[in-house]
Amino acid sequence: MIDFNDGNGPVSAHKHTNGGGWVSDSASVDESVYVGSNAVVFGDAMVSGGAVIYGNAKVYEDAVVTENTVVSGYAAVYGDAVVSGNAEVTENVRVSGDAVVFGDAVISGNAEVTENAKVYGKALVYGDALVFGDAKVCGDAKVCGDARVSGNDLVYGEVE
Repeated sequence: MIDFNDGNGPVSAHKHTNGGGWVSDSASVDESVYVGSNAVVFGDAMVSGGAVIYGNAKVYEDAVVTENTVVSGYAAVYGDAVVSGNAEVTENVRVSGDAVVFGDAVISGNAEVTENAKVYGKALVYGDALVFGDAKVCGDAKVCGDARVSGNDLVYGEVE
């Protein structure tokens, strides 16, 4: 039993065979996934396809992380968020709600992607940027600093 400090108290959990991180028995984590010793996956989260979760990263609630995704640092992926492809979510990032991050997108710094937002292609979101609502950031777009992308905004950079 381990308490993931999510308000649910201690739950059944085990150390993942590939990396030694804690995984709740209610989560689904493939053997191909690496969960580092300080990383955690809990709730009804699903992680598959060779994803790498390390550092103090957390994947929880109903989040899905798949393919060659990397979640690291103190990043958190939660809610019904989906992160897939070769995406990288690192540092103090939060990906939550029904947000989707995929392709070769990189989210870093203290950035947040939430609600129904989508970040994909080779897009880069970093700094204290916030992408939310039904916003889309794609192509080679870069959103940084204290930028806010919301509503039905589309930020598009030309794909090389």
